[in-house]
Amino acid sequence: MKKILLISDTHSHIDKTILKYVKETDEVWHAGDIGNIEILDEIKKICKCRAVFGNIDDNSARSLLSETKSFYCEKIKICMIHIAGKPPYYNFKTKRLISLEKPRILIYGHSHILKVNHDKKNNLLCINPGAAGRHGFHKKRTMIRFEIDGINIKNMEVIELGNRSILSDSV
Repeated sequence: MKKILLISDTHSHIDKTILKYVKETDEVWHAGDIGNIEILDEIKKICKCRAVFGNIDDNSARSLLSETKSFYCEKIKICMIHIAGKPPYYNFKTKRLISLEKPRILIYGHSHILKVNHDKKNNLLCINPGAAGRHGFHKKRTMIRFEIDGINIKNMEVIELGNRSILSDSV
């Protein structure tokens, strides 16, 4: 069984509250718009981290990360991309990724809108954790955590980190 913390759109922001949740997990999956690549370094000091670059990420992030990532967690195929489009009306890259990889879970970010839904056409669980950072139009900072046990996804929960505008203890 793996405990997963899913984050996106940190835009160079990480704080003690986020790191508290990182310490309670086995893996962090970051769905892009990391900002400063040192955000991932902070996470990697604590646990395994998988990430894709987003549209705001610079050349240093793009040289270390890819635009898409496909992998297995336990017995479940996962695909991750920053900009997916609105399920089930994906952009071309995401349609191609789904067609080639046939994942059970699609992780994406970009919209700053937390959303979990089932794409019946592709038999796919789509998860966008919203935005954990302070830049953007979102009101609440959010993340998602869940467990993967073999072929089962369980104990999914939304984590609210508070209002975007309220300052917290940055690292």
